[in-house]
Amino acid sequence: MSPYVPVVIVCVLCAIIVGAMVSLNSLLGPTATNPVKHDPFECGNPPTGSAFGRFSVRFYMTAILFILFDVEVVFLYPWAVLFRDLGMFGLIEMMTFLLVLGVGLLYAWRRGALEWD
Repeated sequence: MSPYVPVVIVCVLCAIIVGAMVSLNSLLGPTATNPVKHDPFECGNPPTGSAFGRFSVRFYMTAILFILFDVEVVFLYPWAVLFRDLGMFGLIEMMTFLLVLGVGLLYAWRRGALEWD
């Protein structure tokens, strides 16, 4: 039996639960609409100004850094599953990978990409 079977089973169960919730919501939920529901929602305040305003690049940098490090963490799961089979070589490779990630995080931190003024 493959060591990835439990991971695949969890992914399949999650997909089934999400699919069931979305389907049940569209089948059982109310369908009455009115013009207020089509207005943009801004924390209970009436919408003001243009919807095409410019945002600071810091929003994008924060989002890109989050996605980058979030995706990189996904590579830790297969390593954790096969940790004992990979031995010392796998440990050194993963520590090198994490060191490169740490250097990237330190670089972003030093450049002020994580500052929120």
